[in-house]
Amino acid sequence: MERSLKNILVLSFGFLLLFTAYGGLQSLQSSLYSEEGLGVAALSTLYGAMLLSSLLLPPILIAKLGCKWTIVISMCCYVAFSLGNFYASWYTLIPTSVLLGLGAAPLWSAQGTYLTIMGNTHAEKTGKVGKDVVSQYFGIFFLIFQSSGVWGNLISSLVFGQTPTQGAIPEEQLESCGASDCLGATASTNSTNRPSQELIYTLLGIYTGSGFLAVLLTAAFLEPIKDAEQKSEGEKQAPPFWSTLLSTVKLFRDKRLCLLVLLPLYCGFQQAFLAGDYTRSYTTCALGIQFVGYVMICFSAVNALCSVLYGKLAQYTGRIALFALGAVTQLSCFIALLLWKPHPRQLPLFFVFPGLWGMADAVWQTQNNALFGVLFEKNKEAAFASYRLWEALGYVIAFGYSTFLCVSVKLYVLLGVLSLAMAAYGTVEYLGSKKVARLLTEEQTKPAEEGVTQTKM
Repeated sequence: MERSLKNILVLSFGFLLLFTAYGGLQSLQSSLYSEEGLGVAALSTLYGAMLLSSLLLPPILIAKLGCKWTIVISMCCYVAFSLGNFYASWYTLIPTSVLLGLGAAPLWSAQGTYLTIMGNTHAEKTGKVGKDVVSQYFGIFFLIFQSSGVWGNLISSLVFGQTPTQGAIPEEQLESCGASDCLGATASTNSTNRPSQELIYTLLGIYTGSGFLAVLLTAAFLEPIKDAEQKSEGEKQAPPFWSTLLSTVKLFRDKRLCLLVLLPLYCGFQQAFLAGDYTRSYTTCALGIQFVGYVMICFSAVNALCSVLYGKLAQYTGRIALFALGAVTQLSCFIALLLWKPHPRQLPLFFVFPGLWGMADAVWQTQNNALFGVLFEKNKEAAFASYRLWEALGYVIAFGYSTFLCVSVKLYVLLGVLSLAMAAYGTVEYLGSKKVARLLTEEQTKPAEEGVTQTKM
Protein backbone atom coordinates (compact mmCIF):
# COMPACT_ATOMS: atom_id res chain seq x y z
CA MET A 1 0.00 0.00 0.00
CA GLU A 2 2.92 2.35 0.69
CA ARG A 3 4.05 2.57 -2.95
CA SER A 4 0.48 2.95 -4.20
CA LEU A 5 -0.38 5.56 -1.58
CA LYS A 6 2.77 7.53 -2.35
CA ASN A 7 1.87 7.74 -6.05
CA ILE A 8 -1.74 8.65 -5.28
CA LEU A 9 -0.56 11.47 -3.01
CA VAL A 10 1.97 12.77 -5.56
CA LEU A 11 -0.70 12.81 -8.27
CA SER A 12 -3.26 14.41 -5.95
CA PHE A 13 -0.97 17.19 -4.72
CA GLY A 14 0.20 17.86 -8.29
CA PHE A 15 -3.42 18.44 -9.31
CA LEU A 16 -3.99 20.48 -6.14
CA LEU A 17 -1.22 22.92 -7.07
CA LEU A 18 -2.24 23.06 -10.73
CA PHE A 19 -5.94 23.70 -10.10
CA THR A 20 -5.33 26.12 -7.26
CA ALA A 21 -4.04 28.30 -10.07
CA TYR A 22 -6.45 27.36 -12.85
CA GLY A 23 -9.59 27.31 -10.67
CA GLY A 24 -8.89 30.82 -9.41
CA LEU A 25 -8.16 32.10 -12.92
CA GLN A 26 -11.26 30.50 -14.38
CA SER A 27 -13.59 32.17 -11.87
CA LEU A 28 -12.01 35.58 -12.56
CA GLN A 29 -11.98 35.52 -16.38
CA SER A 30 -15.38 37.14 -16.93
CA SER A 31 -14.73 39.77 -14.21
CA LEU A 32 -11.17 40.76 -15.15
CA TYR A 33 -11.61 40.69 -18.92
CA SER A 34 -15.16 41.88 -19.51
CA GLU A 35 -14.20 44.23 -22.37
CA GLU A 36 -15.80 42.95 -25.59
CA GLY A 37 -16.56 39.67 -23.79
CA LEU A 38 -12.93 38.51 -23.87
CA GLY A 39 -13.17 36.49 -20.64
CA VAL A 40 -16.30 34.56 -21.65
CA ALA A 41 -14.88 34.04 -25.16
CA ALA A 42 -11.71 32.57 -23.64
CA LEU A 43 -13.70 30.09 -21.53
CA SER A 44 -15.92 29.12 -24.46
CA THR A 45 -12.85 28.57 -26.66
CA LEU A 46 -11.19 26.55 -23.91
CA TYR A 47 -14.07 24.09 -23.54
CA GLY A 48 -14.60 23.89 -27.28
CA ALA A 49 -10.95 22.87 -27.71
CA MET A 50 -11.34 20.41 -24.83
CA LEU A 51 -14.30 18.83 -26.61
CA LEU A 52 -12.28 18.22 -29.78
CA SER A 53 -9.29 17.04 -27.76
CA SER A 54 -11.45 14.49 -25.91
CA LEU A 55 -12.38 12.91 -29.21
CA LEU A 56 -8.88 12.65 -30.66
CA LEU A 57 -5.87 13.02 -28.37
CA PRO A 58 -6.06 11.05 -25.07
CA PRO A 59 -5.76 7.45 -26.35
CA ILE A 60 -2.88 8.40 -28.67
CA LEU A 61 -0.88 10.35 -26.08
CA ILE A 62 -1.40 7.78 -23.31
CA ALA A 63 -0.41 4.94 -25.65
CA LYS A 64 2.73 6.75 -26.87
CA LEU A 65 3.88 8.56 -23.72
CA GLY A 66 2.28 6.66 -20.86
CA CYS A 67 0.09 8.17 -18.16
CA LYS A 68 2.86 10.01 -16.31
CA TRP A 69 4.31 12.01 -19.19
CA THR A 70 0.89 12.68 -20.65
CA ILE A 71 0.01 14.31 -17.32
CA VAL A 72 3.26 16.32 -17.20
CA ILE A 73 2.94 17.68 -20.75
CA SER A 74 -0.75 18.50 -20.25
CA MET A 75 0.09 20.40 -17.05
CA CYS A 76 2.46 22.60 -19.09
CA CYS A 77 -0.54 23.67 -21.20
CA TYR A 78 -2.23 24.97 -18.03
CA VAL A 79 0.91 26.93 -17.08
CA ALA A 80 0.91 28.50 -20.56
CA PHE A 81 -2.64 29.77 -19.91
CA SER A 82 -1.46 31.43 -16.67
CA LEU A 83 1.35 33.13 -18.57
CA GLY A 84 -1.08 34.32 -21.24
CA ASN A 85 -3.06 36.19 -18.57
CA PHE A 86 -0.11 38.51 -17.84
CA TYR A 87 -0.69 40.28 -21.17
CA ALA A 88 -4.37 39.55 -21.66
CA SER A 89 -5.61 40.25 -25.18
CA TRP A 90 -7.34 38.41 -28.00
CA TYR A 91 -3.87 37.45 -29.31
CA THR A 92 -2.70 35.86 -26.03
CA LEU A 93 -5.76 34.55 -24.18
CA ILE A 94 -7.47 32.81 -27.11
CA PRO A 95 -4.38 30.81 -28.29
CA THR A 96 -3.47 29.82 -24.71
CA SER A 97 -7.11 28.86 -24.09
CA VAL A 98 -6.96 26.56 -27.10
CA LEU A 99 -3.69 25.09 -25.80
CA LEU A 100 -5.20 24.49 -22.36
CA GLY A 101 -8.31 22.91 -23.89
CA LEU A 102 -6.17 20.54 -25.95
CA GLY A 103 -4.24 19.52 -22.84
CA ALA A 104 -7.24 19.18 -20.50
CA ALA A 105 -8.73 15.99 -21.94
CA PRO A 106 -5.43 14.02 -22.02
CA LEU A 107 -4.69 15.24 -18.47
CA TRP A 108 -7.96 13.95 -17.02
CA SER A 109 -8.01 10.77 -19.10
CA ALA A 110 -4.48 9.91 -17.96
CA GLN A 111 -5.40 10.70 -14.35
CA GLY A 112 -8.45 8.41 -14.45
CA THR A 113 -6.49 5.66 -16.21
CA TYR A 114 -3.60 5.93 -13.73
CA LEU A 115 -5.84 5.66 -10.65
CA THR A 116 -7.81 2.76 -12.13
CA ILE A 117 -4.68 0.75 -13.00
CA MET A 118 -3.13 1.50 -9.62
CA GLY A 119 -6.30 0.45 -7.80
CA ASN A 120 -6.74 -2.79 -9.73
CA THR A 121 -3.05 -3.68 -9.33
CA HIS A 122 -3.21 -3.16 -5.57
CA ALA A 123 -6.46 -5.14 -5.35
CA GLU A 124 -4.87 -8.12 -7.12
CA LYS A 125 -1.91 -8.11 -4.73
CA THR A 126 -4.02 -7.89 -1.58
CA GLY A 127 -7.00 -9.99 -2.67
CA LYS A 128 -9.46 -7.10 -2.39
CA VAL A 129 -12.33 -6.19 -4.72
CA GLY A 130 -10.98 -4.03 -7.56
CA LYS A 131 -13.93 -1.63 -7.76
CA ASP A 132 -13.77 -0.93 -4.01
CA VAL A 133 -10.06 -0.04 -4.14
CA VAL A 134 -10.55 2.10 -7.27
CA SER A 135 -13.42 3.96 -5.60
CA GLN A 136 -11.28 4.51 -2.50
CA TYR A 137 -8.39 5.88 -4.59
CA PHE A 138 -10.69 8.29 -6.40
CA GLY A 139 -12.01 9.39 -3.01
CA ILE A 140 -8.48 10.18 -1.74
CA PHE A 141 -7.66 12.00 -4.96
CA PHE A 142 -10.77 14.17 -4.94
CA LEU A 143 -10.40 14.94 -1.22
CA ILE A 144 -7.07 16.63 -1.98
CA PHE A 145 -7.95 17.91 -5.45
CA GLN A 146 -11.25 19.56 -4.50
CA SER A 147 -9.52 21.55 -1.77
CA SER A 148 -7.81 23.46 -4.61
CA GLY A 149 -11.02 25.46 -4.85
CA VAL A 150 -10.54 26.53 -1.23
CA TRP A 151 -6.95 27.68 -1.72
CA GLY A 152 -7.47 29.27 -5.14
CA ASN A 153 -10.45 31.31 -4.01
CA LEU A 154 -8.83 32.16 -0.68
CA ILE A 155 -5.72 33.52 -2.45
CA SER A 156 -7.79 35.68 -4.81
CA SER A 157 -10.01 36.89 -1.94
CA LEU A 158 -6.98 37.92 0.13
CA VAL A 159 -5.13 39.57 -2.76
CA PHE A 160 -8.21 41.43 -3.98
CA GLY A 161 -9.43 42.13 -0.45
CA GLN A 162 -8.42 45.79 -0.75
CA THR A 163 -11.30 46.63 -3.12
CA PRO A 164 -13.60 49.40 -1.84
CA THR A 165 -16.56 48.37 0.30
CA GLN A 166 -19.82 48.71 -1.60
CA GLY A 167 -22.87 50.54 -0.35
CA ALA A 168 -26.27 49.02 0.33
CA ILE A 169 -27.77 47.26 -2.66
CA PRO A 170 -31.11 48.90 -3.63
CA GLU A 171 -34.32 46.91 -3.16
CA GLU A 172 -35.10 47.30 -6.87
CA GLN A 173 -32.02 45.25 -7.75
CA LEU A 174 -32.81 42.62 -5.12
CA GLU A 175 -36.19 42.05 -6.79
CA SER A 176 -34.42 40.82 -9.92
CA CYS A 177 -31.98 38.53 -8.09
CA GLY A 178 -32.15 34.73 -8.03
CA ALA A 179 -34.44 32.82 -10.39
CA SER A 180 -35.97 36.12 -11.53
CA ASP A 181 -32.72 37.20 -13.18
CA CYS A 182 -33.24 37.37 -16.93
CA LEU A 183 -30.64 38.11 -19.58
CA GLY A 184 -28.04 39.38 -17.10
CA ALA A 185 -30.32 42.08 -15.76
CA THR A 186 -28.45 42.10 -12.45
CA ALA A 187 -25.37 43.95 -13.60
CA SER A 188 -23.98 44.84 -10.21
CA THR A 189 -22.34 48.09 -11.17
CA ASN A 190 -21.36 49.05 -7.63
CA SER A 191 -19.70 45.74 -6.73
CA THR A 192 -17.40 44.95 -9.63
CA ASN A 193 -14.60 47.46 -9.09
CA ARG A 194 -11.55 46.26 -11.01
CA PRO A 195 -8.45 45.67 -8.84
CA SER A 196 -5.26 47.55 -9.60
CA GLN A 197 -2.88 46.12 -12.20
CA GLU A 198 -0.27 45.59 -9.47
CA LEU A 199 -2.65 43.33 -7.52
CA ILE A 200 -3.53 41.42 -10.69
CA TYR A 201 0.15 40.78 -11.45
CA THR A 202 0.71 39.66 -7.84
CA LEU A 203 -2.09 37.13 -8.12
CA LEU A 204 -0.95 35.87 -11.53
CA GLY A 205 2.60 35.44 -10.18
CA ILE A 206 1.32 33.27 -7.33
CA TYR A 207 -0.83 31.19 -9.69
CA THR A 208 1.97 30.70 -12.25
CA GLY A 209 4.40 29.64 -9.54
CA SER A 210 1.87 27.11 -8.25
CA GLY A 211 1.52 25.66 -11.77
CA PHE A 212 5.29 25.30 -12.19
CA LEU A 213 5.51 23.49 -8.83
CA ALA A 214 2.80 21.05 -10.01
CA VAL A 215 4.82 20.19 -13.13
CA LEU A 216 8.05 19.70 -11.17
CA LEU A 217 6.41 17.57 -8.45
CA THR A 218 4.75 15.24 -10.94
CA ALA A 219 7.78 14.91 -13.23
CA ALA A 220 10.17 14.19 -10.34
CA PHE A 221 8.16 11.90 -8.06
CA LEU A 222 5.28 10.21 -9.92
CA GLU A 223 6.20 6.66 -10.96
CA PRO A 224 5.34 5.45 -14.47
CA ILE A 225 2.80 2.64 -14.51
CA LYS A 226 1.70 0.09 -17.08
CA ASP A 227 -1.56 -1.79 -17.35
CA ALA A 228 -1.35 -5.48 -16.47
CA GLU A 229 -2.85 -6.33 -19.84
CA GLN A 230 -0.13 -4.34 -21.61
CA LYS A 231 2.53 -6.13 -19.58
CA SER A 232 1.19 -9.57 -20.46
CA GLU A 233 0.93 -8.72 -24.13
CA GLY A 234 4.57 -7.62 -24.17
CA GLU A 235 5.80 -6.26 -27.44
CA LYS A 236 2.92 -7.38 -29.61
CA GLN A 237 2.13 -5.59 -32.82
CA ALA A 238 1.01 -2.05 -32.06
CA PRO A 239 -2.53 -1.14 -33.13
CA PRO A 240 -2.87 0.99 -36.28
CA PHE A 241 -2.77 4.75 -35.82
CA TRP A 242 -6.35 5.32 -36.92
CA SER A 243 -7.55 2.47 -34.70
CA THR A 244 -6.10 4.25 -31.67
CA LEU A 245 -7.35 7.63 -32.87
CA LEU A 246 -10.93 6.45 -33.28
CA SER A 247 -11.04 4.20 -30.19
CA THR A 248 -13.16 6.78 -28.38
CA VAL A 249 -15.74 6.72 -31.18
CA LYS A 250 -15.67 2.91 -31.42
CA LEU A 251 -16.50 2.60 -27.73
CA PHE A 252 -19.94 4.08 -28.45
CA ARG A 253 -20.90 0.69 -29.88
CA ASP A 254 -21.29 -0.29 -26.22
CA LYS A 255 -24.88 0.61 -25.31
CA ARG A 256 -23.87 1.15 -21.68
CA LEU A 257 -21.67 4.08 -22.71
CA CYS A 258 -24.45 5.53 -24.85
CA LEU A 259 -26.68 5.57 -21.76
CA LEU A 260 -24.02 6.86 -19.38
CA VAL A 261 -22.94 9.91 -21.43
CA LEU A 262 -25.74 11.89 -19.78
CA LEU A 263 -23.87 11.72 -16.45
CA PRO A 264 -20.78 13.71 -17.57
CA LEU A 265 -23.01 15.97 -19.70
CA TYR A 266 -25.02 16.82 -16.60
CA CYS A 267 -21.78 17.31 -14.65
CA GLY A 268 -20.78 20.09 -17.05
CA PHE A 269 -24.25 21.68 -16.82
CA GLN A 270 -24.42 21.80 -13.03
CA GLN A 271 -20.84 23.00 -12.49
CA ALA A 272 -21.27 25.77 -15.08
CA PHE A 273 -24.49 26.88 -13.35
CA LEU A 274 -22.87 27.10 -9.92
CA ALA A 275 -19.74 28.91 -11.12
CA GLY A 276 -21.55 31.27 -13.50
CA ASP A 277 -25.19 31.72 -12.58
CA TYR A 278 -25.35 31.10 -8.82
CA THR A 279 -22.36 33.33 -8.12
CA ARG A 280 -23.71 36.13 -10.33
CA SER A 281 -27.50 35.98 -9.96
CA TYR A 282 -27.63 35.07 -6.28
CA THR A 283 -24.37 35.95 -4.49
CA THR A 284 -23.06 38.96 -6.43
CA CYS A 285 -26.54 40.35 -7.02
CA ALA A 286 -27.60 40.34 -3.36
CA LEU A 287 -24.30 40.50 -1.43
CA GLY A 288 -21.61 41.82 -3.79
CA ILE A 289 -18.70 40.35 -5.69
CA GLN A 290 -16.45 40.25 -2.62
CA PHE A 291 -18.49 37.30 -1.25
CA VAL A 292 -18.06 35.09 -4.32
CA GLY A 293 -14.69 33.69 -3.24
CA TYR A 294 -15.96 32.76 0.21
CA VAL A 295 -19.10 31.10 -1.18
CA MET A 296 -16.98 28.99 -3.53
CA ILE A 297 -14.64 28.11 -0.64
CA CYS A 298 -17.67 26.62 1.16
CA PHE A 299 -18.52 24.55 -1.92
CA SER A 300 -14.95 23.29 -2.36
CA ALA A 301 -14.44 22.43 1.32
CA VAL A 302 -17.63 20.35 1.57
CA ASN A 303 -16.86 18.76 -1.80
CA ALA A 304 -13.39 17.71 -0.65
CA LEU A 305 -14.57 16.21 2.65
CA CYS A 306 -17.46 14.33 1.05
CA SER A 307 -15.21 12.97 -1.70
CA VAL A 308 -13.08 10.96 0.70
CA LEU A 309 -16.16 10.00 2.75
CA TYR A 310 -17.94 8.60 -0.30
CA GLY A 311 -14.82 6.70 -1.36
CA LYS A 312 -14.98 4.81 1.94
CA LEU A 313 -18.76 4.65 2.14
CA ALA A 314 -19.13 3.06 -1.31
CA GLN A 315 -17.69 -0.20 0.05
CA TYR A 316 -20.67 -0.56 2.41
CA THR A 317 -23.57 1.13 0.65
CA GLY A 318 -22.72 0.46 -2.99
CA ARG A 319 -22.71 3.17 -5.64
CA ILE A 320 -26.49 3.11 -6.28
CA ALA A 321 -27.24 4.58 -2.84
CA LEU A 322 -24.67 7.34 -3.37
CA PHE A 323 -26.05 8.23 -6.80
CA ALA A 324 -29.52 8.45 -5.24
CA LEU A 325 -28.17 10.73 -2.50
CA GLY A 326 -26.56 13.06 -5.05
CA ALA A 327 -29.68 13.21 -7.21
CA VAL A 328 -32.08 13.91 -4.32
CA THR A 329 -29.77 16.58 -2.87
CA GLN A 330 -29.46 18.53 -6.11
CA LEU A 331 -33.11 18.14 -7.04
CA SER A 332 -33.95 19.71 -3.69
CA CYS A 333 -31.50 22.55 -4.38
CA PHE A 334 -33.03 23.27 -7.79
CA ILE A 335 -36.56 23.48 -6.37
CA ALA A 336 -35.43 25.67 -3.47
CA LEU A 337 -33.48 28.01 -5.78
CA LEU A 338 -36.59 28.42 -7.94
CA LEU A 339 -38.57 29.55 -4.90
CA TRP A 340 -35.94 31.52 -2.96
CA LYS A 341 -35.75 35.32 -3.12
CA PRO A 342 -32.16 36.10 -2.01
CA HIS A 343 -31.69 38.99 0.42
CA PRO A 344 -28.63 40.21 2.39
CA ARG A 345 -30.44 39.48 5.68
CA GLN A 346 -30.41 35.75 4.81
CA LEU A 347 -26.60 35.50 4.79
CA PRO A 348 -26.30 31.84 6.00
CA LEU A 349 -28.46 30.60 3.11
CA PHE A 350 -25.92 31.87 0.58
CA PHE A 351 -23.48 29.33 2.02
CA VAL A 352 -25.97 26.49 2.61
CA PHE A 353 -26.67 26.01 -1.09
CA PRO A 354 -22.99 25.73 -2.15
CA GLY A 355 -22.48 23.31 0.76
CA LEU A 356 -25.33 21.06 -0.42
CA TRP A 357 -24.09 21.45 -3.99
CA GLY A 358 -20.65 20.26 -2.86
CA MET A 359 -22.21 17.18 -1.22
CA ALA A 360 -23.89 16.24 -4.51
CA ASP A 361 -20.97 17.16 -6.76
CA ALA A 362 -18.69 14.90 -4.70
CA VAL A 363 -20.92 11.98 -5.74
CA TRP A 364 -20.59 12.84 -9.42
CA GLN A 365 -16.82 13.38 -9.24
CA THR A 366 -15.93 10.20 -7.34
CA GLN A 367 -18.59 7.72 -8.41
CA ASN A 368 -18.80 8.73 -12.10
CA ASN A 369 -15.05 8.27 -12.52
CA ALA A 370 -15.04 4.99 -10.60
CA LEU A 371 -18.05 3.76 -12.60
CA PHE A 372 -16.38 4.46 -15.95
CA GLY A 373 -13.13 2.85 -14.76
CA VAL A 374 -14.87 -0.34 -13.60
CA LEU A 375 -17.36 -0.80 -16.47
CA PHE A 376 -14.85 -0.09 -19.24
CA GLU A 377 -11.71 -1.55 -17.68
CA LYS A 378 -10.37 -2.86 -21.02
CA ASN A 379 -10.85 0.51 -22.72
CA LYS A 380 -10.05 2.88 -19.88
CA GLU A 381 -8.28 5.52 -21.97
CA ALA A 382 -11.13 5.78 -24.48
CA ALA A 383 -13.77 5.68 -21.72
CA PHE A 384 -12.24 8.53 -19.75
CA ALA A 385 -11.70 10.49 -22.95
CA SER A 386 -15.40 10.06 -23.73
CA TYR A 387 -16.25 11.19 -20.20
CA ARG A 388 -14.29 14.43 -20.64
CA LEU A 389 -15.76 14.95 -24.11
CA TRP A 390 -19.34 14.95 -22.80
CA GLU A 391 -18.46 16.95 -19.71
CA ALA A 392 -16.85 19.59 -21.95
CA LEU A 393 -19.95 19.57 -24.17
CA GLY A 394 -22.05 20.25 -21.08
CA TYR A 395 -19.89 23.29 -20.29
CA VAL A 396 -20.04 24.55 -23.88
CA ILE A 397 -23.85 24.27 -24.03
CA ALA A 398 -24.28 25.86 -20.58
CA PHE A 399 -21.98 28.77 -21.43
CA GLY A 400 -23.69 29.07 -24.81
CA TYR A 401 -27.20 29.60 -23.47
CA SER A 402 -26.04 31.51 -20.37
CA THR A 403 -26.43 34.92 -21.98
CA PHE A 404 -29.99 34.58 -23.30
CA LEU A 405 -31.93 32.31 -20.90
CA CYS A 406 -33.48 33.32 -17.58
CA VAL A 407 -32.07 31.65 -14.46
CA SER A 408 -35.42 29.96 -13.82
CA VAL A 409 -35.29 28.33 -17.26
CA LYS A 410 -31.73 27.13 -16.60
CA LEU A 411 -32.89 25.50 -13.37
CA TYR A 412 -35.66 23.68 -15.25
CA VAL A 413 -33.08 22.51 -17.80
CA LEU A 414 -30.95 21.13 -14.95
CA LEU A 415 -33.99 19.35 -13.50
CA GLY A 416 -34.73 17.71 -16.85
CA VAL A 417 -31.16 16.66 -17.63
CA LEU A 418 -30.63 15.23 -14.12
CA SER A 419 -33.86 13.22 -14.36
CA LEU A 420 -32.85 11.77 -17.73
CA ALA A 421 -29.30 11.02 -16.50
CA MET A 422 -30.60 9.13 -13.45
CA ALA A 423 -33.07 7.14 -15.57
CA ALA A 424 -30.26 6.16 -17.97
CA TYR A 425 -27.93 5.25 -15.08
CA GLY A 426 -30.67 3.10 -13.50
CA THR A 427 -31.06 1.27 -16.80
CA VAL A 428 -27.32 0.47 -16.88
CA GLU A 429 -27.43 -0.89 -13.32
CA TYR A 430 -30.51 -2.97 -14.20
CA LEU A 431 -28.82 -4.45 -17.28
CA GLY A 432 -25.72 -5.20 -15.21
CA SER A 433 -27.69 -7.00 -12.51
CA LYS A 434 -29.50 -9.08 -15.16
CA LYS A 435 -26.16 -10.09 -16.66
CA VAL A 436 -24.77 -11.13 -13.27
CA ALA A 437 -27.92 -13.14 -12.51
CA ARG A 438 -27.66 -14.91 -15.88
CA LEU A 439 -24.01 -15.83 -15.30
CA LEU A 440 -24.81 -17.20 -11.83
CA THR A 441 -27.62 -19.28 -13.28
CA GLU A 442 -25.30 -20.70 -15.94
CA GLU A 443 -22.68 -21.60 -13.34
CA GLN A 444 -25.27 -23.37 -11.19
CA THR A 445 -26.63 -25.40 -14.10
CA LYS A 446 -23.20 -26.57 -15.28
CA PRO A 447 -22.47 -28.88 -12.28
CA ALA A 448 -25.95 -30.40 -12.57
CA GLU A 449 -25.43 -31.13 -16.27
CA GLU A 450 -22.00 -32.63 -15.57
CA GLY A 451 -23.53 -34.90 -12.89
CA VAL A 452 -26.17 -36.17 -15.33
CA THR A 453 -23.46 -36.92 -17.90
CA GLN A 454 -21.38 -38.91 -15.39
CA THR A 455 -24.47 -40.92 -14.33
CA LYS A 456 -25.18 -41.89 -17.91
CA MET A 457 -21.61 -43.08 -18.36
